[in-house]
Amino acid sequence: YRTQKGFAHEKVLISIGVQKMVNARAAGVMFSINPVTGDPNQIVIEGSFGLGEAVVSGAVIPDEFVVDKKTMKIVGKRITTKKVMYTRDPISGKTVHVEVPVEEQNKPCLSDEEIIMLAELALKIERHYGKPQDIEWAVDSDLSFPENIFILQARPETVWSQKAAELLEKKFEFGLAKPVEGFKVVVKGIPAGKRDIGFGVAKVVLNPQDAAKVMQKGDILVTDMTNPDYVPFMRLASAIVTDKGGVTCHAAIVSRELGIPCVVGAENATKLMVTGKEYTVDARSGVVYEGKIPTITETAAAVQVSGFATSGTVSTPAQFVPVTATKIYMNLGVPEKIEEYKHLPFEGIGLMRIEFILASYIGEHPLYLIEVGQSQKFVDKLAEGIATVARAIQPRPVVVRFSDFKTNEYRELKGGEKYEIVESNPMLGWRGCSRYISPWYEKAFRLECQAIRKCREEWGLKNVWVMLPVVRTTWEAKKVLEIMREEGLERSKDFKVWFMAETPSIAILADEFSKLCDGFSIGSNDMTQGVLMIDRDSER
Repeated sequence: YRTQKGFAHEKVLISIGVQKMVNARAAGVMFSINPVTGDPNQIVIEGSFGLGEAVVSGAVIPDEFVVDKKTMKIVGKRITTKKVMYTRDPISGKTVHVEVPVEEQNKPCLSDEEIIMLAELALKIERHYGKPQDIEWAVDSDLSFPENIFILQARPETVWSQKAAELLEKKFEFGLAKPVEGFKVVVKGIPAGKRDIGFGVAKVVLNPQDAAKVMQKGDILVTDMTNPDYVPFMRLASAIVTDKGGVTCHAAIVSRELGIPCVVGAENATKLMVTGKEYTVDARSGVVYEGKIPTITETAAAVQVSGFATSGTVSTPAQFVPVTATKIYMNLGVPEKIEEYKHLPFEGIGLMRIEFILASYIGEHPLYLIEVGQSQKFVDKLAEGIATVARAIQPRPVVVRFSDFKTNEYRELKGGEKYEIVESNPMLGWRGCSRYISPWYEKAFRLECQAIRKCREEWGLKNVWVMLPVVRTTWEAKKVLEIMREEGLERSKDFKVWFMAETPSIAILADEFSKLCDGFSIGSNDMTQGVLMIDRDSER
């Protein structure tokens, strides 16, 4: 970092700062520039009850307050439901994690006078250092206003301030995603998907069955949260808005794959947005406006045409791509999207998810298709989806991950209820290799193997490799490899088998597992889940 930033090593001194801990009633972070839109005329304050750890760790969605830097008036408030807080235990003196009393959860963590004072301090700090600042603050629970306001640290804001300077140097006007005055903001959430503007007629639905009845191409899909059954309708959408979720939720991941503007975590979009009404979804700033807003839709178009797009959009200037010793592999879930991506500088597809094919192209449980005598339908459609990608980028490899639906997701496929158990914690349950070798699913796994073989042998696509998810034990892995051999799939010079490294056991016994495969793909979400005994599906 020092070398990259040009700091002389001998001039960087190590020191330890010791300060009294503020017994915080509320704490958080504030920026003297809007960190989402880059608007230099706004101060944005985020906070929650208790110590600031709850905010920076992501344990809560914090309250948000926006102050106009010129008038020093509060121009925006977002009060969230804050269910947990970190605070000092008066007996042990340690930091403890406690629930916020129900009657307090929806109250703002700051008073208006505290908001204004924090904003004034942010402005002073920015003027002192001569550039936008990222500041941590706390409000002491034992003192009265204004002595209770503490600034814990300040550092330069490093994203928008640098962008603005670069663009100013190039004499280019940058189209920032500024809130539009005079138009009604319906909901705010977390920007996700393609950082762009979406416009259309809202269709508020609570399940895929409702979506099938009302969704038309160009509509805005509004729902509580999506799952794989929503994918066909997500493809039709001009934008997506969900009540729940964060930047790694299903709606965010799929909307990025599909290149669709998306706002997640809007909390009450399904209640405030109305089916049949027109809205503008600004996925650059996470704001949904009522009606069509020409100002921002035209700004977005102008920015893309200029060759300088707002953060996260795909219309960026062409750049020289250096040759690296590390090979860059891409993830892919929607087969036809490869036509947009195939010219990018990557060495292959390191993870091709087939869940989108199962949910959207096939839509029926494989065991159901076997029962009704249509197993070849499953093999053919799965093979066609994989081949679409393999043909487009050959001879670069496509590493296909065998199916990794959870039991509750398999149940959503047609006929699935008959074959799937009901699990309280499906994320921790019947998944991956343990499913493939079980007498209840082995026949369906063999169909997946047959689809891979069809690609490689019938169509000559030797760049199709495979990956096994949720590998818990070596004996399970050996049994899966045995079934694959029986179906004509055996490791060779041109057929590689990778394991997902997402269980603690595969990390601890990596030397043993490495004898059975050609490579590992680290699944950090499931690995974290396994190490910390956390259910990823749990809302808390």
